Amino acid sequence: MTESFHRSGEYENPYEGQQQAPVNPEWPPPPAYAPAHAPHPKKRGRGPLALLAAVAIVAAAIGGGTAYGIQELTGNDTVTSSSTSTNVVPSSQKGTVSGVAKAVSPSIVEISADSNAGSSTGSGVIITGDGEIITNNHVISGASQIKVTTNDGKSYSAKVVGTDSKKDLALIKLENAAGLKAATLGDSAGVQVGDEVVAIGSPEGLSGTVTSGIISALDRDVTVSTDESQEQQQGQQGGEWPFEFGGREFNGDTGSNTTTYKALQTDASLNPGNSGGALIDMNGNIIGINSAMYSAAGASSSAAAGSVGLGFSIPINTVKADLAKLRAGSTD
Repeated sequence: MTESFHRSGEYENPYEGQQQAPVNPEWPPPPAYAPAHAPHPKKRGRGPLALLAAVAIVAAAIGGGTAYGIQELTGNDTVTSSSTSTNVVPSSQKGTVSGVAKAVSPSIVEISADSNAGSSTGSGVIITGDGEIITNNHVISGASQIKVTTNDGKSYSAKVVGTDSKKDLALIKLENAAGLKAATLGDSAGVQVGDEVVAIGSPEGLSGTVTSGIISALDRDVTVSTDESQEQQQGQQGGEWPFEFGGREFNGDTGSNTTTYKALQTDASLNPGNSGGALIDMNGNIIGINSAMYSAAGASSSAAAGSVGLGFSIPINTVKADLAKLRAGSTD
């Protein structure tokens, strides 16, 4: 409409000075011409509006945390991975430790590895519904038999698929497993100092243990042993994993064969047996694989044993970049 009213309420006629019939100011003037074809509102509304509605539905489904459902539709050997933060935790429990624990615990397992030198206990993260599990190389290195216990108490035998001692990573596969809940691998590039995190693992064989804290630092150069005999020895002593940081050795001698990687540092309580478990953001995405922690277990007083807030985790982007190599059967 082209007519308007002044603020005083006086009617302004845009056709003033033209030859036309008198117009009642209470009604708009008739159009100067009649359109050749009347528009069809219903037809016009179904095009872009329908498309936008469809896009909105798809976006809502992805943003609503249906990554696991998508995995089930595309095959249970598909790794659920996200370049952004996916809401794995239900919206009603978002940002809570209990919500993260409830959503992610079914994807965390306890690993028992037996070798000629003894046995060790660690943790792992299920990444496919048919039983692929990421853990630390030092948890399973040299093992002649691997037993995995899931969150619901079921036990499976497992075989090593591939290892990468330089990154302290290993991929194992459960035998005769199906329908497991795979974790969602997040994006460690977006992690910031001060972010709240949750750790889940099996310290000292206490499966499904949940602790929480923050990211204390980024890009820490952590040095660990790649010597298989050293790994077996440490496993026999109870799982304390030696590592070096800033020129100092922790939890024992790292030996002569070592490797260094960039790690996330956290003050979430980690103890022997947490190795290979998950470091998780508050949306339920895995952002790291816990790998090294300072433990005073060798101290004279048993009361001194345990976490002192110095834990290190392999960034999940490092894991994702290494996954194809591990699946191909690497034995580095």
